[in-house]
Amino acid sequence: MSDTLNDTAQFTPEQRLSYLVKECIANKQVWILTDQDGCVMLNTEDEDCTPVWPSEAFAQAWATGEWSECEPKAIDLKTWHSRWTHGLEDDDVAIAVFPSEDEEGLVISAQEFDFELKTKAKK
Repeated sequence: MSDTLNDTAQFTPEQRLSYLVKECIANKQVWILTDQDGCVMLNTEDEDCTPVWPSEAFAQAWATGEWSECEPKAIDLKTWHSRWTHGLEDDDVAIAVFPSEDEEGLVISAQEFDFELKTKAKK
């Protein structure tokens, strides 16, 4: 996995989205970080975001510094589609797509992420 961690460090934000969607579909789960208050949130200048990762290893690699107490948590895709997408949309929370270690990455709506997952799963 460390080779994969290193390989993806060079990905563009768009490549990270593609990799995230492919891996989430293959493994039938999305990974988040949680702490005692629930799901970890990031704040951009414009919106609140929930960061998501393609695997436990990627989420764990991000759990450093102020997030060192956080634990990776898997959410199966069925639960993601049925509960998380609508919940995030209702709370006006976006998705931070597989953020890099320097917190760079795409921010998309929960609906857009859900659409990507469902569209690519049909192929």
